[in-house]
Amino acid sequence: MSAWGKTFFVTLLIAAVSACSTQVSVQDPHIPDPLIAAMPLSIGVRYPQSFDHFVHEEQVIGKEKWSIDLGASNKMLFNKLFGAMFAEVRIVDDAADPATLGLDALIEPSIDAFEFSVPEQSQTDSFAVWIRYRIKIFDRLGTQIANWPISAYGKSQTKTFGGDEALRRAAVLAMRDAAALIIMQMDKSTGISTLVSNDDTRPVTGEPAARQTAVEEQGDDAP
Repeated sequence: MSAWGKTFFVTLLIAAVSACSTQVSVQDPHIPDPLIAAMPLSIGVRYPQSFDHFVHEEQVIGKEKWSIDLGASNKMLFNKLFGAMFAEVRIVDDAADPATLGLDALIEPSIDAFEFSVPEQSQTDSFAVWIRYRIKIFDRLGTQIANWPISAYGKSQTKTFGGDEALRRAAVLAMRDAAALIIMQMDKSTGISTLVSNDDTRPVTGEPAARQTAVEEQGDDAP
């Protein structure tokens, strides 16, 4: 094969692979304000690097390759959520020692697993997403007091949204499902409210998190 022929063949191969790959990006889960009273706790939030740049790639057998980039949407969601749930929230560094921060508690969210299904797999017209989050909670001395797994689910129909948009929508609904579960069950599952302290001499450090927005239940036709 000539050099020109080889170049042409490689170009066709790259085009074929690209044509069979779909990339979906979630920029903002758009969580509405929750109607809840903030717990009187000073909280630090420590995010693993992978949490802020989470990408899931999967090859559907016999079909195309999907890439789902949650980007900073997870961190955005939890900042807004915790900002509404607690009186004070600070983002702390990975290497921060909880015992030196003067906080009531330290929360470390992470993602254990991400799964999805496409219509060809489920034999329906829906995309579905499952996300398993995990929330670890440490007291002010750095002792872990809770290790809470949260399983969230979202589904979106292709008849309402196009293929890649339906998958993006399903991921957003799964994130909203997780937010609702955290609002309703976090204190019962972790006992975090028992960590409240009356010590007013604690130093102020870290980066404040935004205090806005959280979750409401919405269907596939929501904006």
